[in-house]
Amino acid sequence: MNRLSVFSRWSRSDTELLKKMFHMVFLLCLSRWCLTVCSSGMFRESLSVMEGDSVTLHTDLTEIHEDDDILWKRVTEDSLIAQINREDQIFSTFNGPDGRFRNRLKLDDQTGSLTITSISIEHSGDYKLDISGDVSSSKIFSVFVYAHLPTPNISRNFSQNLSSSSQQNCSLVCSVVNVGHVTLSWYKGNSLLSSISVSDLSISLSLPLEVEYQDKNRYSCVLNNPISNQTQRLDIIQLCTDQGLPVFYMMLIAAAGSLLIIAVLMIFCICRKCTKTVKTWEENNTDSTFGKPTTRKTKSNMDDVYENIPRKR
Repeated sequence: MNRLSVFSRWSRSDTELLKKMFHMVFLLCLSRWCLTVCSSGMFRESLSVMEGDSVTLHTDLTEIHEDDDILWKRVTEDSLIAQINREDQIFSTFNGPDGRFRNRLKLDDQTGSLTITSISIEHSGDYKLDISGDVSSSKIFSVFVYAHLPTPNISRNFSQNLSSSSQQNCSLVCSVVNVGHVTLSWYKGNSLLSSISVSDLSISLSLPLEVEYQDKNRYSCVLNNPISNQTQRLDIIQLCTDQGLPVFYMMLIAAAGSLLIIAVLMIFCICRKCTKTVKTWEENNTDSTFGKPTTRKTKSNMDDVYENIPRKR
């Protein structure tokens, strides 16, 4: 019995000891893995910039050592665009295979950081930094370049107005052209009503909206990307009314006026045709009743004189 209790106590102690040892080994392996990754692993950093601005890719070095070799590459083409090696006295930038980096690259002679000036859409992509020396490291920079955004255009959607089932609604559409990696949205005050996004370059992007003519809320159409936005506010009175009358009623009046003109023209044509028919009937009726008019010969004075003279038998 005593042996069993001693064995139980030793078993529990061994179990606790094994657990502690396992935790220590696990933490040691985890820290070792972290040190390995941090010393020679690949880090990634994302940068967003507006077209025409400058962006700097930092090495996070305070100074460059004599035996450091710093290489900057564009990953897409796997092309070398900059290099620093103090030992070999190399401090150079390159234009790239297609020359897109000509007069655009600047190297910091203290830290080795790379700056791309007057950046454009074609400079979007991944850039790799390789540092070899006492401590080797690598890093990937994902650069996203965004074009300047146009202001959205709000206009009436006449096709929807004509087919709208409600006479109190005004159909509108917000649109932009030649944009990419953007979101187009309708807001009512600060509340999002609807939105549409596009990742690639789009020829045209549009988003409809239907409001009541008497709506007093504030509506706005917003075009945005991760670093900027453009807003166009909706003026319901200007777009959906004309001199105080809703567009629907203006179209209704125009349609009624057109129908009235058509009706007047039809009545005029009918009356003219009827008048012509009556005149023709009267002429035909006169000819049939009296026949063709005859010509009477008028007697002269000499005929009267000879008429009174007795004729010889």
